[in-house]
Amino acid sequence: MTIKEVCSKFNVSPDTLRYYERVGVIPEVRRTSGGIRDYSEDDIKWVETATCFRSAGMPIDLLIEYVKLFREGDHTIPVRCKLLKEARERILAERKKFDEALEKMNYKIRVYEKAVETGKLEWDENNNCCCCNKSKTKE
Repeated sequence: MTIKEVCSKFNVSPDTLRYYERVGVIPEVRRTSGGIRDYSEDDIKWVETATCFRSAGMPIDLLIEYVKLFREGDHTIPVRCKLLKEARERILAERKKFDEALEKMNYKIRVYEKAVETGKLEWDENNNCCCCNKSKTKE
C-alpha cells in the first residue's frame, strides 16, 4: 500500500507517517526499488495502533517507548502492559473531564431550551455548576 493510500485510510498526512517512522512509532517501512514506501499488512497494523492511541491522547513519547519495548522481545511484556495501563489511566482521566464538560453543556442546553419554550431563563435554585457543584454566578 502506498503512503497516499495509508494516509487516506487513516486520515493522516504523509508528514505524520514519515514522522512516525522517523521517531520509531512505526517500524521502518520497506521501499520499492524506486524508493517509494510500500506499507505491508504489519505496517498497516502499526499505523492503525499509532493513530488510534494518538487520537485517544496517548503522548508520542509513550508510543515510542512502547514500540521500542516491543522490538526488544517478549521479556518486555510486563513492562508494556504496565505502560499501557498507565496510558489508559491518563485517557480515563481526560475522558472524565470531557464527560463533566458535556454534562454541564447538556444542563445549559436544557435550561436554554426551556427558556425558548417559556420565554423565561431560569437557572437552578443554587445556580450551581452541575458537574462540580460549585456555586457560580449567572452565566
